[in-house]
Amino acid sequence: MIQPLIYPHTLPPAVGQMQAVAPGVFWIRVPLPWVLDHVNVYALEDADGWTVIDTGLDTPDTRALWQALLQGPLGQKPVRRVIVTHHHPDHVGLAGWFQAQGAELWMPRTGWLMARMMVLDDQPLPLPQTLDFWHAAGMDADQLAAKAQQRPTNYTDMVCPLPLGYRRLQQGDMLDLAGRRWQVHMGHGHAPEHATLWSEDGTIVIGGDQLLPSISPNLGVYATEPDADPVGEWLESCSRLKHLATQTQLVLPGHKLPFSGLLTRLGQLEANHFETLDRLYDHLVQPQTAVACFPALFRRKIGASNYGLALVEAVAHLNHLYQAGRITRQRDTRGVWQWQQTPVTVATADVSARKSDDWPRDSAI
Repeated sequence: MIQPLIYPHTLPPAVGQMQAVAPGVFWIRVPLPWVLDHVNVYALEDADGWTVIDTGLDTPDTRALWQALLQGPLGQKPVRRVIVTHHHPDHVGLAGWFQAQGAELWMPRTGWLMARMMVLDDQPLPLPQTLDFWHAAGMDADQLAAKAQQRPTNYTDMVCPLPLGYRRLQQGDMLDLAGRRWQVHMGHGHAPEHATLWSEDGTIVIGGDQLLPSISPNLGVYATEPDADPVGEWLESCSRLKHLATQTQLVLPGHKLPFSGLLTRLGQLEANHFETLDRLYDHLVQPQTAVACFPALFRRKIGASNYGLALVEAVAHLNHLYQAGRITRQRDTRGVWQWQQTPVTVATADVSARKSDDWPRDSAI
């Protein structure tokens, strides 16, 4: 019998408040201006100060929220360090702001390098390579023409510059925080080198976006690495982290509610991606663009607010099937990729037959 997830805290803390979830570990909810309207951050208390895990975006409202926390519930001790699980703006946005106030920054090397690079990449219009990537994915010509004239949302719009210098987190590191020993385990797929923290006593996991309840993180392919396979990286991570998981650990995720039942959840995440890949494969009896695959991949309407995430996730799942040899691709006369099932031959029959019990499934949109 599959055990359900358990949510010990049914309501998040109010904006500007902290909620204790374990001795020395506090949950803070930071608003986001998107459909997914919040990010969870955590404050870990030691005798000499606080460790903040993730920060929210760099916006005036988020800075004001942190100022109120620093003058209120966090005010008796300094913030000694900020741990960033991965480089996405809602997690690293104010890390540089905390550094400017004397905190150390601890994060994976790949995430730090990407954040340092991307905060300098301020583009007034989409780059030609990005436009070609969207076109090749099947974006409507009118929509593509409109986007070509619009300033994109740049990383630097949401992330405070990072001063030089940080402490690298890497696989297997041991950290002493909030009266516990924690081991770092890296996940991949949603972001390269995504740090998760596992308490040595087996009671708590700080999961960031690698370990979410009720939703799956976006697995996207972008013009920066158009042949990437984040779905494959994600599935490898789920399989590896499952060996560390129990049903009793309290998981502190980057979004939604803390939960227990991690073994169940990792199984769900794998199963969802297997099912998604199977649906996508079945959809490709005839050649299809990435955009034309939305109905097969997503179980809700794709509108302007989630079109971009849907596109990059569609390419990610197509790339995974393509690199597994299950489908082919060819640019048509317009330069748009057309994806189709690989004709079954002796060489590919056993690969094509690997369906529900063996292949990864899911979609985050």
